Amino acid sequence: MSCSLPASPGHGYGRGVTFSIVGQVGEAFGVAVASKFPFVGSVVPAARLGVGAVATQALARVSFRDTALDALAAGRDAAGAVEECRSPDPDREHRQLGVVGVDSQATSTGEACLPWAGGVSGRDQTGGYAIQGNILVGPQVVSAMEEAWLHSAGSPLVDRLLAAVLAGDDAGGDSRGRQGAALFAVAPGAGYDQCGVLADVRVDDHPSAPQELARLVTLNDLMFGTPTDVQPLTGALAEEVAARLAILGYAGGSPAQSLATWASAQNYETRLSPDGIDAKVLAALRGATS
Repeated sequence: MSCSLPASPGHGYGRGVTFSIVGQVGEAFGVAVASKFPFVGSVVPAARLGVGAVATQALARVSFRDTALDALAAGRDAAGAVEECRSPDPDREHRQLGVVGVDSQATSTGEACLPWAGGVSGRDQTGGYAIQGNILVGPQVVSAMEEAWLHSAGSPLVDRLLAAVLAGDDAGGDSRGRQGAALFAVAPGAGYDQCGVLADVRVDDHPSAPQELARLVTLNDLMFGTPTDVQPLTGALAEEVAARLAILGYAGGSPAQSLATWASAQNYETRLSPDGIDAKVLAALRGATS
């Protein structure tokens, strides 16, 4: 079934989504988006393991997400996936698309999208990106997003996507204001129960949606990220952890046992490590007892 967003009364087409980035870092693919449009995460982004990612916006057509990803899976490049969506569509000039595949990328802005509207796509050493926006304060939004993406090379995908959206917002973003934002990303073996979802975070209605997205993405990483910078629970660190856990009412076993009990109660299970304590879990423990 095809689903398009309705036109705004008195404004023609374009009551849609404003700025997004589709990005790739190695085998990880994802989309981040922000808009003066609520529930934007249910409309714009899609990504598929081993295939790529897509953003549909302006007069968004939700079915384009599967159309583009199916085209990539069938061997089309990103430009071909865009064409698969646009060719049979009588409203194609009212739509925007961003598509990134395993080795290709493309962005498309219909001539009837509300100004300012446009996009840019490219590829760096880690993968492709496609940035697009409509109803923006100006082209500086897209330029700021591209600069943030390129300058964050070496960081994980989710961090780079978030940096780009925040940069676009800082540059003025949606000319109508802020309301919704979302970030969806996939990578092999990532996420809860290794389901492949790096992040699926939505801000449906918030006056500072991009900043709220950043807060929730940080929380998502704490709960579903893999252990990083693990330190052995020995010596002074073991004593500190045990003392802090005792303050919270978790004492009686070894520091490792008490840590596991507390971390499970806080939903930090994916960051538990047999080799010690994860740096972000340690920071959360210190924050809870400071």
